[in-house]
Amino acid sequence: MQTVRQSSSDTWIRLIFSAKAADGHVIRRNVTWIDREVGRERFIAEVRQRGFHLMQTADQFIVVCHSGPVHLLF
Repeated sequence: MQTVRQSSSDTWIRLIFSAKAADGHVIRRNVTWIDREVGRERFIAEVRQRGFHLMQTADQFIVVCHSGPVHLLF
């Protein structure tokens, strides 16, 4: 039986989206850190696949971990 080895980016994605905050809450991460650890395109694809919302402010990505409406108030 062949073992499938996960890359460090696969492990990182699994860990961040299995965190307690990913269950209907908010995750915030530095954009440079995302670029280095997993890559921006991959991260965006993972957020989109889950139906979550992604925002960027300054050097931070903010993921709203639910698929319901989001309203920016000001």
